[in-house]
Amino acid sequence: MLPRIDIFWKGLLPLVAIALTLSNLQISAEDAGALYNTPYDVSLGERYFERQCSRCHGFDAKGNDETGAPDLTGRLNRASNEVGIFNIIRNGVPGTAMLPVDADLPDTQVWQLVSYIESLRYDPNLVQLDGNADSGLALFQGKGDCSSCHMVRGRGGRLGPDLSRVGESTRPEDLMVAITDPHENVDPRWWTLEVTGRDGVTRSGFRMGEDSFSVRIMDNDSNLWSYQKNDIQSIDRVERSTMPSYDESMSENELDDLVAYLFSLRREEN
Repeated sequence: MLPRIDIFWKGLLPLVAIALTLSNLQISAEDAGALYNTPYDVSLGERYFERQCSRCHGFDAKGNDETGAPDLTGRLNRASNEVGIFNIIRNGVPGTAMLPVDADLPDTQVWQLVSYIESLRYDPNLVQLDGNADSGLALFQGKGDCSSCHMVRGRGGRLGPDLSRVGESTRPEDLMVAITDPHENVDPRWWTLEVTGRDGVTRSGFRMGEDSFSVRIMDNDSNLWSYQKNDIQSIDRVERSTMPSYDESMSENELDDLVAYLFSLRREEN
């Protein structure tokens, strides 16, 4: 016969093992990302991203308005930490084009992908700029006449991207390029299409949408025009930006001020 103390420990040990297992699972759910955030892990995550995720989110991870894929380089709307990003990648987002990854994909590789996505973001509050945001606002509304085309928090034009939160997703150096060389990287949404319909009338406007059967444009008066492609005589694409370059019309200090203002545009905190 076993001593009573041995019987006690024999019954307790399985419970201890179960408790430790559950504890380890909880730790892995919260902290596993920290185990796979070395430069090597980030590099492997980038490789996977380029193979599987860039088709929707783009190689620069800045998203695609046409597919609805969000920009992953700024603040994420659906996840506030690494665990949230992991869960979205693993489980997908119901009702959207974001599908879950293959169930056979190891958690390790998912965490590496999370680490890569995290590496794309940074704290804008730590960035030191030479320009003055208040002076940049005056340029935006005045000399630059930027508000005639761009909207900020519901005010402005519709002939260019809404800039209300541009500082969340665009680094200062990229903002400077956009101001001084706007033709460098034009999103297809802002290409100009010249469409001649069956009636022989040619209309020009921004490429609002296009698929295999139809195309839709918005002219400078914000009128929308839709065409079935079998009714189109011709269609010409101008892949340059309609935005002028400010490289020569503004001084270096003014450009710095304008960048400082644009970089300050982020989600308003409640």
